[in-house]
Amino acid sequence: MKLIIVVPCYNEEMVIIETNNQLQIVLNKLINENKVTAESSILYIDDGSNDNTWNLIIKLRNDFDNIKGLKLSKNVGHQNALLAGLLTAKIDNDIVVSIDADLQDDVNVIFKMIEEFYKGNEIVYGARNSRNFDSFFKKHTAILFYKLMCFLGAETIYNHADYRLMSKKSLDELSNFNERNLFLRGMIPLLGFSSTTVFYDRQSRFAGVSKYPLIKMMNFALNGITSMSVKPLRLIFLLGIIIFFISIGMFVYILLSYFTGNAIAGWSSLILSVWFLGSLILISVGVLGEYIGKIYNETKDRPRYIIEKYLD
Repeated sequence: MKLIIVVPCYNEEMVIIETNNQLQIVLNKLINENKVTAESSILYIDDGSNDNTWNLIIKLRNDFDNIKGLKLSKNVGHQNALLAGLLTAKIDNDIVVSIDADLQDDVNVIFKMIEEFYKGNEIVYGARNSRNFDSFFKKHTAILFYKLMCFLGAETIYNHADYRLMSKKSLDELSNFNERNLFLRGMIPLLGFSSTTVFYDRQSRFAGVSKYPLIKMMNFALNGITSMSVKPLRLIFLLGIIIFFISIGMFVYILLSYFTGNAIAGWSSLILSVWFLGSLILISVGVLGEYIGKIYNETKDRPRYIIEKYLD
């Protein structure tokens, strides 16, 4: 079986050399053990970096025969860059492993992934054992995100990012998913192929800074929820029904107060109701706008990425 390791990169000049060193060790060991063929390789995708990442990929390509490079014309985001690498890699490879360049994911887990593949699994997910290196805020918001995705009906793998093995067969089917609003962690379980999960301890970054600050994390979570579920729209409808029955109850209360002579001009309750209903309407319109915006982007059918250069 021919393996390729896909590594999306964005401003990773501080870590990419060490990443390559560690991946080369893994790849060579797999080749020596006859787990994969000698033609197996590593593909680095430069997602419009504004540092020296692409020049270092060129250098690695010149130093190693098994290195390939893909340069995108601009920064299109991690999910699009990863998809560009996956769809490019599947053309002439049997197994594709995707891993981030920051070395937080244990590269040695690839051995376990290959073992699970040979047991008949078309997809093997890598999931962290714990979030010991995350901040209190990030740890608990991540837990909340996974629980929320589950509640909304989206199938995701708990504590799994984008560290996974996929067969050519599964990638061929993934290429049929044409949506522009990508959330690969939710899309890939929809394929339905046999799969399993391997666990590992995630480390802190080897060098550099996180490419997912708070704002990007929130946008990613919002995109994941609205891309994989229409339940927020149904919740708005349900909330409207609940408020409708509450309003009926308030109407009955007002009538009783009037006829019993206990009616009091309630300025505070009136203002509170106005603010509550006003904010609810704005939130509802915002949720609707998010879905309409996604429909707008989908109908334009623009390319998800543009490949500027490919080092084969």
